[in-house]
Amino acid sequence: MTTPPYPEDLEQPGLVRTGRSTFLRPVRPDDADRLVAFVGGLSRATLAYRTLGPVVRVRDDVIRSGARVDYLNELALVALAGDEIAGLVRYVRDTDRPDHAEVTFTIRDDHQSEGFGRLLLEHIAAAARDRGIRVLEADVLADNTRMINVFRDSGYRVETGPPGQVIHFEVAIHPQAQAESRAERREYTAVRRSLRPLLEPASVAVIGANRSPLTLGHEIVANLLRGDFPGQVFPVNPHAEQIAGVRAYANVRDTPEPPELALVAVPAEAVPGVVAECAKAGVKAVVVVSTGFGETGPAGRRAELELARSARTSGMRLVGPNCMGVVNTTSGARLSATFSPAIPAPGRVAMSSQSGPLGLAVLDFARRLRLGFSSFVSVGHAVDVSTNDLLQWWEEDTETSVILLHVERFGNPRSFARIARRIAPRKPIVAVHPGGGEHSGPQDAAVSSLFAQSGIIRTRSLQELFDVALLLAHQPPPPGDRVAVITNAGGPGALTVGACEASGLRVPTLGEATQQSLRSTLAPTADISNPIDLTPTATAEDYRHALDAVLADEEIDAAIVLFMPPLAHKATEVASAILDAASAVPTKPVVTSFLSGAGVADLLHRDELVVPTYAFPESAATSLGHAASYQAWRATPAGVVPDLADVDAQRARELIAGCRSGTLSTDAAAALLDAYGIRLRDPGPGSGPDAFLSVRSDPVFGPVVSFGLTGDYADLMADVAHRVTPLTDRDAREMVRSLRATPLLDGRVGGPGVDLEALEETVLRLSAMVEELPEIEALELRPIRLLPPGEGLTVAHAKVGLVIDGAPDSAT
Repeated sequence: MTTPPYPEDLEQPGLVRTGRSTFLRPVRPDDADRLVAFVGGLSRATLAYRTLGPVVRVRDDVIRSGARVDYLNELALVALAGDEIAGLVRYVRDTDRPDHAEVTFTIRDDHQSEGFGRLLLEHIAAAARDRGIRVLEADVLADNTRMINVFRDSGYRVETGPPGQVIHFEVAIHPQAQAESRAERREYTAVRRSLRPLLEPASVAVIGANRSPLTLGHEIVANLLRGDFPGQVFPVNPHAEQIAGVRAYANVRDTPEPPELALVAVPAEAVPGVVAECAKAGVKAVVVVSTGFGETGPAGRRAELELARSARTSGMRLVGPNCMGVVNTTSGARLSATFSPAIPAPGRVAMSSQSGPLGLAVLDFARRLRLGFSSFVSVGHAVDVSTNDLLQWWEEDTETSVILLHVERFGNPRSFARIARRIAPRKPIVAVHPGGGEHSGPQDAAVSSLFAQSGIIRTRSLQELFDVALLLAHQPPPPGDRVAVITNAGGPGALTVGACEASGLRVPTLGEATQQSLRSTLAPTADISNPIDLTPTATAEDYRHALDAVLADEEIDAAIVLFMPPLAHKATEVASAILDAASAVPTKPVVTSFLSGAGVADLLHRDELVVPTYAFPESAATSLGHAASYQAWRATPAGVVPDLADVDAQRARELIAGCRSGTLSTDAAAALLDAYGIRLRDPGPGSGPDAFLSVRSDPVFGPVVSFGLTGDYADLMADVAHRVTPLTDRDAREMVRSLRATPLLDGRVGGPGVDLEALEETVLRLSAMVEELPEIEALELRPIRLLPPGEGLTVAHAKVGLVIDGAPDSAT
């Protein structure tokens, strides 16, 4: 039997409960000396817990043999602290019961109580599941309370033997909601603690600080001082005594106290040595603004990944490289650790940008918009600290109410979706991601689906991103999609109506009571239907009356106010009238477009009240449309992944275990689907639209489910819906109703419609199947005959492709 290759996919960064960074990887033969040193540093008490009894000495040759495993029937993972092992977990498969394995944990004495045991259990359980192991068994001394609590608090189903000196545990490691929830909570706590030195440091060192203005190192020091950072600032430069009026130090280890945060602005070749010096000095977080890494090619990418690994094994978090720094304007931080000349004013918006150079333009543009930030992080190449990490920081940040993301690539899309779904009902997340639209390619469709499922507002440009942010930062999302348009010029009013309709908004005719109110206050020449055209002679009082009337109308959810000043001095009066009306009804958003010169944004600010204004009315309508869609998503009950009847997952796993890579035979595919309650049968004669369901494994997003009607709908009109697994009942419901052909399915046109509930259930069964069986690389059900309501559906044919690790390709 060939020994499986070293599993590089198990090399992953990790965070323990205290927020300490570490790096986990499988044990390697060259770890033999590390294992000897690790065991040699354990106390007798820890050795006794490991061996279930007193031990005088463990032979070195026995310890060294533990560095050689086959990564399948025996696997060991180590958690590193620097170049040393902080913790070790090992399983050995039971030869009589191949789905069981004995597991043992050993944590170095100085790292116990930090949470290494829980972290190692999560990772060994995932690795064991992928290797066909369903139960981990362990014997634990009765007084080893730390290890006992690790198992009992894991969230997995745990069975124990009778009380005694040794307790026998059997841990069923099949993913369970409770285990996932506890792992999620542990991750959340660890991430937040690990980011505190980055976003709220007590002291900051700038390594590569320069005496010359307009250099990166000098400007970072100057910004920290100009921003009134409350802690100590330590410029580090061996050739300078002072920088920006502050004493400089030759080395980071020479500073009076270990800085919590270090910014590194030195040439790329010097960065690894500087990061190593930071680790020795006790630095907790590092921001590498230096360039010359992944953007230079494969060698640079390898260098930055090694840099991240070095930081994590040393207990540090790392931002960058190729970034512009970190800004946190919140009251307790006042951190301007960036070289940007534009420092944002305090505000309610937080942003993560994956482009360093773009961040400069972003901060300058935000300042011109008068959009304030609570924090801004340029993650650069994001080799360690990621958007996912920052989302979890901002989740509970009381000074952040809107989150903006510039996302070029995804580190862990599933984690991103899970975190975003948790946050979006309380705080809107607005993201810009490059792409050409829903029909530009499968991966862009997956991005759109991921965002839609997670409640994220997707924009196609930075301008649109900030337009939406300007609204959500200062106005509530509209309770519905009904908009009133108030204007003093007919042309812009008509353009706005068209923009509203294109953005999914309605501009309804106003009710009789509202029209009567308008007639009583406006000139007879005014058009009071909707849009409300006040004519060019309108006064500030006319605007106030019109806005009061529509905001009081229960059939109107928001207002767009347009003003083209025939006389420049009127802008101030009209802006004041708009502010008065908006403040009287704070539950409905008001946005404006003053088709005039600069300075209008200043007119629409009064204390805490801000009415967003846009250069053109189309931008106002687009932003309001995004906000209305977000509110509709938020108002819809959250979905759940339901328990499905008539599913035999164990039987499906047994079927897969006997297969090889390749396309399953018709009979094998039918048997596999039958285990998940999907039966193949000839639809026979009869009418009804035919559809397809397919799954493909995307290298970034994992399984992506697609649904559409066969024929011209999918082939010519590209009318196909996509969702990323796992799907909730809400995802399935929205997916099957999101086609342009939905009126054919729900009976609004062309007949009684089809059994949408049966279709949704089939989608959910397919999602559960590919989640449970990661060996499924591709799957297609075609054709699916959709029958009238209450009659279900029939699946005529299925094609299933498998990829089994370590197995040769073969049809089965």
